[in-house]
Amino acid sequence: MLVNDFVLSPDKSLLPAYRISPFKTSDIALNRALPFSGCIDEYFRQRFSSRRFIYCESGRQAIHIALGALGLSRQDVVTILTTTGNLYISGCVTREIEKFCRWSRQIEPETKALLVNHEFGFPYEELRAIRRFNVPIIEDAAHAFASNNREQSAGQVGDFVVYSFPKFFPIQNGGLLVFHEHYTIDEPLAPSARHYSQKVLSAHIDNLANAAIKRRENYDTLTTLFRQLGCAARFQLSDNSVPGVFMFQTPADVDLPALKTFVQEHGIESSVFYGEQAFFVPVHDRLAPADLDYFGQVVSAFLTDAS
Repeated sequence: MLVNDFVLSPDKSLLPAYRISPFKTSDIALNRALPFSGCIDEYFRQRFSSRRFIYCESGRQAIHIALGALGLSRQDVVTILTTTGNLYISGCVTREIEKFCRWSRQIEPETKALLVNHEFGFPYEELRAIRRFNVPIIEDAAHAFASNNREQSAGQVGDFVVYSFPKFFPIQNGGLLVFHEHYTIDEPLAPSARHYSQKVLSAHIDNLANAAIKRRENYDTLTTLFRQLGCAARFQLSDNSVPGVFMFQTPADVDLPALKTFVQEHGIESSVFYGEQAFFVPVHDRLAPADLDYFGQVVSAFLTDAS
C-alpha cells in the first residue's frame, strides 16, 4: 500500500533499516577503509582530565568492569536511579548487577553503590546531591555522550562513567569506561579492537557539535509531527540535552505492544517505555526529513487502523 509516497506493510525482504544507532550498512566498508588515527585519545584526555579511561567491547562490558572493581558481596545492593524515576530499567543493566549482587530502585540499608541512568540522553538532574549517600557512583551515560544537565555535572560526579559508542557514532560496537586513578583496572580489549574504535571515533569526533545540533533539530521536528497525531513528546529538550531517541506519549487506549510490532514490521527499531504509556523511535543525526515523515506516517497508519 502506498500512502504519501511511502510503502506501508512492505514485503519482509524489502524492509528499510532504521536503527536507534546512526550506524548504516554502508559504514562497514567506510569504517574498514579508514586510516588509523588515535586523535580521539587526546579528546578523551582533555575531557576526562585527572581520570583514566579504557576502551571496552560495549557499554555493558564497561558496567561489568565497574561493578567488578567495587568488590561487592552477594548480599550487597546496587541502587538504580533514573532520570524519570520510572521503575523500568533495561535487562542489560540488571543482568550485569545480578552477576555480582542484588539491585533495588530505592536506597536500602545494604546499598553499597549507586547506578545512575541518564535515560535516553536526558541526564539525571541534581547529580551532585546524591554524593550524600557516601557510596561509589556509576553513571550510565550510554545515550548521553553529548548531553549535560543544568548543573553541568553529567559525567563528572561518578566514580565510574560508562559510554556506549554505537548510541552516538556510526559503529557496531565499542564502549568507554572512565574512572578515578585509585582504581586498578586493566584494559580488556585486544589492540586490534581498540584501534578500530579509535580510528572510527577519530574520524567523527570533529563533527560532534553538528551531530548534536542535528539531533535536537530532528527532535523538534518529530515533536511537531507527533503532536499533530495526538502524541506529545515525553521529554522536553533542555539547553544541554542531546536526545538518544524520540519518545512520545500516546492516548491511554493505544495497544503499545501491538504498536511495537507494527512499527518494527516497517523496519524501524523502536520499543515501549515500559511502565508508562510511551513509545520511542530513532532521532539520530543521519536521519533526513523524509525519514522522520516516514516514522510519522507509520505511526499514523497504526493509530488510524486502531481507532
